[in-house]
Amino acid sequence: MIRTLVHTFYGRVRDDEALGPIFAAELGDDWGPHLDKMCDFWSSVMLTTGRYKGRPLPAHMKVEAIREEHFARWLALFSETAREVCPPREADAFIARASRIAESFKLAMFFRLPPAGAPPRPSDPSR
Repeated sequence: MIRTLVHTFYGRVRDDEALGPIFAAELGDDWGPHLDKMCDFWSSVMLTTGRYKGRPLPAHMKVEAIREEHFARWLALFSETAREVCPPREADAFIARASRIAESFKLAMFFRLPPAGAPPRPSDPSR
């Protein structure tokens, strides 16, 4: 189910006019390693498997193209996908966790000081 959710969701992200170019600039043409990492991430988050060992916030802090409004679009696509590919109870659990993660990232990236070692976010929203 996690693999189906991740692959379906990122297929939609890839085609999305707001999010697609941001991801394409970071991932290029080979999204496979990112999809594998996201399967590990969601396995760790939802099933506590420990498969994901990364630090996602600093990686996202480096992407200057990410704007606050992108989080709502990301969450809308994720929620839509979860509702289509997961049973209702599991979809609710994925969406709740994704909402908390998105809110946490948004707060850290746009409303708090950056974590140690992360570059500051650009202050000009047109950048």
